[in-house]
Amino acid sequence: MKLMVRNAGKRFGERTILKNVDLTVDAHEFVCILGHSGCGKSTLLNMIAGYLLPDEGELLVDGELIRGPSKARGMVFQDHALFPWYTVLENISFGPEVQGAGKAEAKEVGRQFLGLVGLEKYADQYPAELSGGMKQRVGIARALASSPDILLMDEPFGALDILTRDMMRRELRRICEKLKPTTLFVTHSISEAIYLADRVVVMKNGVIADEFKVDLPHPRTFDMPGFGEAMQRIEHVLMENELEEAVQ
Repeated sequence: MKLMVRNAGKRFGERTILKNVDLTVDAHEFVCILGHSGCGKSTLLNMIAGYLLPDEGELLVDGELIRGPSKARGMVFQDHALFPWYTVLENISFGPEVQGAGKAEAKEVGRQFLGLVGLEKYADQYPAELSGGMKQRVGIARALASSPDILLMDEPFGALDILTRDMMRRELRRICEKLKPTTLFVTHSISEAIYLADRVVVMKNGVIADEFKVDLPHPRTFDMPGFGEAMQRIEHVLMENELEEAVQ
C-alpha cells in the first residue's frame, strides 16, 4: 500500500508539534523516521496509525483518507504492550480472532508467526517469563499476525541492551524481506536507521529537514563501505539545523 502525507500539521494546545509535513512512502518500502526526542516523529507515526487526527492537511493510504485505526496498519510499541494475562500464543492470536477468525484458525495463524520469529517453544509462556528481546519478537509477531499492509514501529528496540538490539535489527530485516510490508520505523539512532532503511527521513522541530536514499546492499554491517559516509551526511543535517537555531 502507498502512503501519502500532505501538508499535515498537529497542535497540542498552543504548541505546534507538526507543521507542513509532506511524505510519500511507496508499497513495500522500508522508511526510517529519524530525529531527536520531541521532534514530532512519534506524533507523525500515531497520525499514520489513526490514533491521532491532523489539525491541518491529510493522510491517505492508496488514496483513502485515514480517519482512525485500521487492521491494515499494525503498530509495534517500545514497551511491547503485550497482554500480561495472555500466553504468548494467545497474544499473537488475539488480532486474527478479533477480525473474525475462529479460535482454531486464529491459533494456527499465531503458531505460524511464532515460527517466523523463532519462539515456537514459548507458546504457552506468559510475557513476564520472557526476556526483553523475546517480548519484542512477540510484539512484532502480534502486529504481523493481523496481516497489515503497513507496519508501524515506534522505537521498538530502544529499551533493549546492545547485543539484543543488534539481533533484533537482523531479525526485523529478515522478516521484512520475507513478508514485504510497507514499513515506517521511528528511531533516534542514525546507525540503526542506515542499517535498516531503504530511505531515511530526518525530522527537526516538527518538520521534515531532509531525506536520504540508502544505496547499500543487504545484509548490512556498520563497517561496510559507504556506511560511515551515510552517517556523516545525516549527522551534518542534524548539526546544521542545531547551529542555525543557536545563531537565531
